[in-house]
Amino acid sequence: MRLAKSLYFQILCAVLLGVVVGHFWAQQAVALKPLGDAFIKLIKMMIAPVVFCTIVTGIAGMTDKRSLGRLMSKTLLLFLGLTVVSLVIGLAAVYLFKPGAGMNIDPATLSTAGLSQYTASAAKLSVVEFFMHIIPDTFVGAFNKGEVLPVLFIAVLSGFALSSMGEKGKPVLDVLESASTMVFRIFGYLMRFAPVGAFGALAFTVGQYGITSLGSLAKLVGTLYIACAFFVLVVLGGICRAHGFSLWKLLRYFREEFLVVLGTSSTEPVLPRMLEKLEKLGCKKGVVGLVLPTGYSFNLDGTAIYLSLAAVFIAQACNIDLSLGQVVTMLAIMLLSSKGAAGVTGSGFVALASTLTVIHDIPLAGLALLIGVDRFMSEARALTSLASNAVATVVVSLSENACDRQTLHSRLNGEPVRSPGAETAEWVAEPHRHG
Repeated sequence: MRLAKSLYFQILCAVLLGVVVGHFWAQQAVALKPLGDAFIKLIKMMIAPVVFCTIVTGIAGMTDKRSLGRLMSKTLLLFLGLTVVSLVIGLAAVYLFKPGAGMNIDPATLSTAGLSQYTASAAKLSVVEFFMHIIPDTFVGAFNKGEVLPVLFIAVLSGFALSSMGEKGKPVLDVLESASTMVFRIFGYLMRFAPVGAFGALAFTVGQYGITSLGSLAKLVGTLYIACAFFVLVVLGGICRAHGFSLWKLLRYFREEFLVVLGTSSTEPVLPRMLEKLEKLGCKKGVVGLVLPTGYSFNLDGTAIYLSLAAVFIAQACNIDLSLGQVVTMLAIMLLSSKGAAGVTGSGFVALASTLTVIHDIPLAGLALLIGVDRFMSEARALTSLASNAVATVVVSLSENACDRQTLHSRLNGEPVRSPGAETAEWVAEPHRHG
């Protein structure tokens, strides 16, 4: 009975049921798409207030403001390193398994129908446009589209402003503390619908594209999953061991969130829950509130693996031999385009389109090869990026002495949790509420 009440068990059953319904009743399953879309919309409407309240109260509670610059520098350097490693792993996998070899595709014969929505978005993804997009038109306008970066920008400014006001800012801070409790309570209510959303999204995917409809592109999909698994198990696993905690236990701790991502192919629905559960691990609110939302835009390692792998796959399918200089140039562009696509629908596909429109060595029409299976690869991208951001947040917290190790290990081992020690209190003026 207790197992049946577990959200993890409910989501797992919903995912399996979605696959069965999608396979045996494909036509009816396609009509279930609104269930998944509605759940994602419900959660997305909460992302902006959750991120804003968490970051503002976290920064306002910091006693050492000079640590913020060090924190952000360390975070961005870690994200940059992980992205470079991801691109190289994707490149190594595609050259090792050669999924596109022997397809002998003539780019002139490929239909570009359906590509316009992606190429149009890609055209807007210049570096300057990306950074200008971070600045909202108005203060309230940052919340209109529910995008993370503009809200993050406003929240950081507000947090510093409240902190500098001293006692005058306390009434506003108290209101935001209460608002934070409220939005997390609302989010808790909405998460009860996660099994319904996961069921509808996965039933639609299997019903629309079929389990066995991958055909000759199955090797490409398999190569991506192998590359992502290598990155998570070897790279992230090594980082976890070096910092004294278990990757497996961390992934198990976030198992419900991973199932939601598996069903929806999006990491956005679990952002509020990730913020809350990372705090419960002993990581301080100010660090979690900055590192995790930033990682959602700057640490898309699953997308990075996909970019280098998919681009070279198209080249192999079209019998195009890339020189070392062309590959290095391509990787440099992908380092930027993987960040610039953040917050855009179909971000991995858009980032690939933006890369191909710049380098010209690989035909843009080759994107038509990927449209049919991109939905199956989006799960791997999302799961990998979520795992990477979870690990990065804990690692940065530990390196900044902003994570109580006793709480961390107790949570990961499923043991009773004692009150956090006083040695990490430099980051937050009061104990976090959600732990």
